Amino acid sequence: MERYDISGMSCAACVAAVEKAVQKVDGVENVSVSLLTNSMNVEGGARFSDLKKAVEGAGYGISKTCGSDRSEEKAEEKLEDRETPKLIKRLIASAVVTLALMYFSMGHMMFGFPLPLFFDDNHVAMGLVQMILAAVVMLINKKFFISGSKALRHMSPNMDTLVSMGSFISFAWSVLVLFGMTFDQVHSGSGAAMEGMEKLYFESAAMILTLITVGKTLEAFSKGKTTNALKALMKLAPKTAVVERDGTEAEIPIEEVGVGDVFILRPGSAVPVDGVVIEGSSAVDESALTGESIPVDKAVGSHVSSATFNSSGFLKCKATRVGNDTTLSQIIRLVSDAAATKAPIAKLADRVSAVFVPAVIAIGIIVFIIWFLTGHELSYALERGVSVLVISCPCALGLATPVAIMVGSGVGAKNGILFKTAEAMESAGKVEIIALDKTGTITEGKPEVTDLIPITVNEDELLKKAASLEAKSEHPLAKAIMSFAAGREIMPENVEGFAAHSGSGVSAMIGGRETAGGNLEFVSGRAAIPESAREEIKTLSSFGKTPLLFASEGELLGIIAVADVIKPDSAKAVKELKGLGLKVVMLTGDNNLTAKAVGAQCGVDEVVSDVKPDGKEKVIAGLKKQGKTAMVGDGINDAPALTSADVGIAIGAGSDIALDSADIVLENSTLTDVPALIRLSRGVIRNIKQNLFWAFCYNIVGIPLAAGAFISTLGWQINPMFGAAAMSFSSVLVVTNALMLNLLNIRSPKRDRMIKHNKTNTVQEERKMEKTIQIKGMMCPHCEARMKQALEALPEVDEAVTSHEKGSAVLTLNAPVDDARLKQTVEAAGYEFIG
Repeated sequence: MERYDISGMSCAACVAAVEKAVQKVDGVENVSVSLLTNSMNVEGGARFSDLKKAVEGAGYGISKTCGSDRSEEKAEEKLEDRETPKLIKRLIASAVVTLALMYFSMGHMMFGFPLPLFFDDNHVAMGLVQMILAAVVMLINKKFFISGSKALRHMSPNMDTLVSMGSFISFAWSVLVLFGMTFDQVHSGSGAAMEGMEKLYFESAAMILTLITVGKTLEAFSKGKTTNALKALMKLAPKTAVVERDGTEAEIPIEEVGVGDVFILRPGSAVPVDGVVIEGSSAVDESALTGESIPVDKAVGSHVSSATFNSSGFLKCKATRVGNDTTLSQIIRLVSDAAATKAPIAKLADRVSAVFVPAVIAIGIIVFIIWFLTGHELSYALERGVSVLVISCPCALGLATPVAIMVGSGVGAKNGILFKTAEAMESAGKVEIIALDKTGTITEGKPEVTDLIPITVNEDELLKKAASLEAKSEHPLAKAIMSFAAGREIMPENVEGFAAHSGSGVSAMIGGRETAGGNLEFVSGRAAIPESAREEIKTLSSFGKTPLLFASEGELLGIIAVADVIKPDSAKAVKELKGLGLKVVMLTGDNNLTAKAVGAQCGVDEVVSDVKPDGKEKVIAGLKKQGKTAMVGDGINDAPALTSADVGIAIGAGSDIALDSADIVLENSTLTDVPALIRLSRGVIRNIKQNLFWAFCYNIVGIPLAAGAFISTLGWQINPMFGAAAMSFSSVLVVTNALMLNLLNIRSPKRDRMIKHNKTNTVQEERKMEKTIQIKGMMCPHCEARMKQALEALPEVDEAVTSHEKGSAVLTLNAPVDDARLKQTVEAAGYEFIG
């Protein structure tokens, strides 16, 4: 996917025009244009020269987003708000001149404010002053006219077209009236000329532009706030690094640090690039990247990430990732790219925006003609038509989705949750089933000693013999015992004649005594196993633990149980996921006994055991038939399943943040980030729906109001100035509502509610009352409506959601219905029942 910068866009109609032009270019498979970031993502093999020709042909500018521009410094420059200062200057100048104009027009005419004696009964002079002042405001805001006329010339009118047309028509009409006043002044005197003053709309021509500029300024300021999270991330990047070269320390620019360089971290210093600790120990504050407030201990072999902070000790590290490859750079890239993509929910707004402005212009003309032909004055008919033009707001439609996605992406990034696309953000909130990989997701992913059961010796002696035996073994279980012994400061003894028995255990001579350790079958051949020990082994196994027996000279010393322990917050996360109305399934390659034990401890709804990595994909395919499914895994062994799922979530990805197989990447190794991302996704989609509702309702109500549809019934009407004010603040309201997402507490389950509700209030029970059937032959929305009507005529069917694109119908049932009746209904409607 290639990304480009687009210039000259002002509203959703501009976005639609650019997308429409680029979609016609050979080699373009998919195109997405963002009004918020003024960028365009293009998939396919199209040449830049062809894209440039298409974009410029639509009346806009295009430039490449170079690889170097993806660095933090360049990207921060691109996000710098240069538009708001310019708009503030324009606004101040426009307001000053407009206030003077309003003094001459409304102030004197309506309130009797004093004017120089020169203007007494000199109404033509007053009209000339108003014309000059209005012309000055129009000159200050010439950008509206340049952009609007250019878009109209390319047959893709936009918001600026509406604004400039409204202002120009008001100004042109007023100029004609002013010429008429001069005729009246000459032939009938000042009294006749005075009548023309009430027909002048110079103040409307200027006020429209000033009020729109007010809205544009507030909108630009608010839009700048939506990128605060991204800009804050960029500012985390250190500018210099202290490196060690030829035995001496030197502070160099961050750009000069290369892979393999050794850099020094003292207390309080920021980590300049990604690296691995080669000397020292310390605690590193990673809250800026992961949202976790507790510093993480680092020792030799630990990884450190750019933009984290060394809290206490001295560290010497070797650089492993620099420049655009650092974790910080990849986070910034993911957040930025996600904001530049579109959620499926935005498609409706896109379709409306494509025809919105031409439709509004047509409505404005029709309104003018109707009022004029019904006997009203030409000036009144013009006022109604102009009001329609200036109250219409395609901006609100265009901003409804991208501002919410940008804010949501920023909130996610601050909490270590990275969405790769807007589609992933939307899909996550619609998930019904969560499939969790066990190892590394629910559990720690490495075995640990859980139980010490001495039989003929004490705990320390048992642990010392076990550590001595396992010291030369490479088995993961042996490493768990060695780590546990080291924690108790127990040193192993020297052994002789060490032998590893594959899949069974180990043996050696310790202090001249034959000692062995391993599973029950192996050790029972070398020592007598009491019945009480056998019962203990069964109990440990039932809890998913692996019991290791240790014996010396035919005597059982004791049992050490080892297990891949459940993460402290896994049970809490599963409970929260179920509280969100999701069915939780655990997938594992472990045996059924161990899998059920782990599943019971964390409280999942279903356990699927003995599944190899290549078999998880088949399990996911089966779950998808039951409902929208998300797969949560480590992103490596689970790659096929992550790709197959409706939403792939990589947990604990660490530095490997750009994992291709996942749609969402969680930086932390905590499962509680999964319910958090579900809450965030639902919050973002709810916010988008609110924005779209406002944008559509505003125009549905505002346009008829401006057209005068309520004058005869309710007496409601609106003039162009109030229409311009309403248009401006509609966009501001949409952006402000999106900023409210910053207040969303994605960690709290207090406001969780299930997507689906029935008597049992669970997704699993709700799904029993749903049935999906495949239908062939539906070609359009009309076919969908026909099929929907036929299916809903069945008494067992409460609702039928039909889709000609998917060739399916999802039925919500109040009672079971057999396939034969469904087939008969489908075929009676003229379509083919597949199954």
